Amino acid sequence: MATEEPPEETKVSDRGMVTIPASLRDRLDIEAGDKLRWDTDEEGNLSVEVVKQRYGAFDDFEPVSMGGDGSETHDRAGHEDDPASMESN
Repeated sequence: MATEEPPEETKVSDRGMVTIPASLRDRLDIEAGDKLRWDTDEEGNLSVEVVKQRYGAFDDFEPVSMGGDGSETHDRAGHEDDPASMESN
């Protein structure tokens, strides 16, 4: 018969901070920059949801040429005749 591992415990610091045990971070794929969403129910039970905050999601993508000489930007598209949107020379 398999035995369940006991729940992990951490201590709340005097500044209200807690450390997530490494085994939980690994199992839930929690990384630096991720957020935790805390909630309680009417009975005082605490639940925590991991909100992924991964940066650099497009780091592996190669840039794609959109044609032209590179001076076109999405900020000016469709406003070429508007002097207020043109760069000053």
